[in-house]
Amino acid sequence: MLTPDQLDPTDPEGAIAAAAQRCSNWGRWGADDVLGTLNFLTEDKRVEGAGLVRRGVSFSLSQRFDMDGPQKGWRRRTNPVHTMLDTGTDAERGQGFPHGLGGADDVIAMPLQASTQWDGLGHIFDHGNAWNGRRAGDVVTSAGDSVTGIETVADRIAGRGVLLDVGRAIGTDGELPDGFAVTPAHLRATIEAQGDSARVGRGDLLLVRTGQLTRARRDIAEGRGWGEYAGGPAPGLSFTTADWLHGTEIAGIATDTWGFEVRPNEFDVAFQPLHQVAIPHIGLFLGEMWDLDALAADCAADGRYDFWLTAAPLPVTGAVGAPVNPIAVK
Repeated sequence: MLTPDQLDPTDPEGAIAAAAQRCSNWGRWGADDVLGTLNFLTEDKRVEGAGLVRRGVSFSLSQRFDMDGPQKGWRRRTNPVHTMLDTGTDAERGQGFPHGLGGADDVIAMPLQASTQWDGLGHIFDHGNAWNGRRAGDVVTSAGDSVTGIETVADRIAGRGVLLDVGRAIGTDGELPDGFAVTPAHLRATIEAQGDSARVGRGDLLLVRTGQLTRARRDIAEGRGWGEYAGGPAPGLSFTTADWLHGTEIAGIATDTWGFEVRPNEFDVAFQPLHQVAIPHIGLFLGEMWDLDALAADCAADGRYDFWLTAAPLPVTGAVGAPVNPIAVK
């Protein structure tokens, strides 16, 4: 297991290769597996999650999908564009329907990872290798992901959710500063501070709040806009959490940041190295840009940090990621 003091910032290749070997789940569920860590989310885990509903209060964990989002066009990622095809004005003037019927209709154009979303197993490769040791080119072509497309898990992501509010437990005023690397020690300290309901284990859906979205919202309210929320410096998971993520056997993990892991990354020259281990080797589903603030406030108020969570991705056939409106119920 790599500790923060052992991380050599000059050797991302070596660190990624070593972590990939230590944390590999290739072949664990057979050569044909397309579910990765969602294999840990069993029927029993869903029953456990459903039993956590006591008050019936629900929280949407999704940011909005609109033209005022944080995207700046990186890799052609833009904010959603919503266009009306039929409106009330059209209805008033007549749309050709009988007996006075009128209607409105609309369309949206957007990258599938423009707002709250899951990264699928076909999203990231390591040296041309996809999840479970397949060749990347055999998995994802111009026609999409024909093996691990996001539609393969459309009925899977529902179970016990756990919030680790690291921003509140470790940070200042509920927030971690940009560039803060969340280590396994920080995660363990947060669990200890939050108590038994924050225990994390096999089949859980883990949510990590850093507070960056809270800060972005404050900047927007004060007229500064989104700033660098999409792709810029951010708090996030340290590369050294790879072994912890593997060892806890969680089914998926999501954060309130654009990129899940700390940015700038911890190596001198690197781009999302934790993704390079977590997705193609661990087979872990990563969620990004989730809105955890209202849920976190409620958890802090009642002292309970686990809940029923349903977070099915939009089953776009062959997609390597997809939008989601996660719902947490307590």
